[in-house]
Amino acid sequence: MVLHNDRPEDLEMPNAYFDQWITPNDKFFVRQHLPRPEVKADAFRLAVNGLVAKQLDLKIEDLRKLPQHKIAATLECTGNGRGFFRPRLPGIQWLRGAIGNAEWSGPRVSEILKLAGAKMDAAFLESDGADVGVAKTPDFIRSLPMKKALDPGTLLALDMNGEPIPQIHGFPARLIVPGWDGTSWVKWVIRLTVAADANKGFFMNPGYRYPKFARPPGSPPVPAELEVIEGMRVKSAITKPSEDDKVGLGPLTIGGYAWAGEQKIMRVEVSVDGGAKWKDAGLTPQNLNYAWRLWKLNWTPPHPGYYTILSRATDSAGNVQPLVAEWNPSGYLYNAIDRVGITVEKSA
Repeated sequence: MVLHNDRPEDLEMPNAYFDQWITPNDKFFVRQHLPRPEVKADAFRLAVNGLVAKQLDLKIEDLRKLPQHKIAATLECTGNGRGFFRPRLPGIQWLRGAIGNAEWSGPRVSEILKLAGAKMDAAFLESDGADVGVAKTPDFIRSLPMKKALDPGTLLALDMNGEPIPQIHGFPARLIVPGWDGTSWVKWVIRLTVAADANKGFFMNPGYRYPKFARPPGSPPVPAELEVIEGMRVKSAITKPSEDDKVGLGPLTIGGYAWAGEQKIMRVEVSVDGGAKWKDAGLTPQNLNYAWRLWKLNWTPPHPGYYTILSRATDSAGNVQPLVAEWNPSGYLYNAIDRVGITVEKSA
């Protein structure tokens, strides 16, 4: 893993591991704002409160007694790709690897709320994890619009890829909000609060907000024009070959991933000549809302030299990956057409 921070852990998956539709737990990227808590299974309790008929205090066993649902969903850090923005921006300089795809299973959030007799027409569901604020970094609390909280795909996952969620990924319970940015996927969840208003803490405002209107690169944010980030945008990335690779003259496999938040990926095109001509790449057969598709194209360079490889994706709503990502002062939602430069050398 690519180490960006060791406490709290911020780990990026290297390009070499983007070869499986399901990302192994030990290769899945990690993003944390606060030191990782140690949550003991026998001491865990989930509080469900706020606008409810009765407050709940649930153990892991209580959650496992509820119907368990499984969903394949891609999780991407909101700042994935920040390292490609120009001018450069502060923050973790993620490249392509703050993303992964897993099978998550657990009870639906809607079923937990029904147990509490929650006011289902309330505006928000607030979630809090067992991690706590340190020094000037406040507690990480997020609010979801109730409509998304009640979606059948929104789970309180207990398992990741068929085993209990590893502690570093949120043991024993993690919120799964398919199609939305990673900040919504709160880890180590110990409280769900039904509320009339969104939480007013730092990680709701001003944190993790995006300009309603594009602004010139390098310009400061306008607080009144920022809104909460929700669904992710269509994108693809090239993970094979890597930037500045030197390869021999002969057959070459170009590959990567593509996903589109709540939409499906319908097409990935690849150019090996800087965008003059495009070819359709082959896609993995899984074609699901919320989950990525891996893609590949077999190509034989016609002669030695330097080649610029590009990829662009199209989703089921007709959105096409843009040539240039919208610059924003926090470096979020990078989704420009990906590019990798390689040198093809004469075979020995």
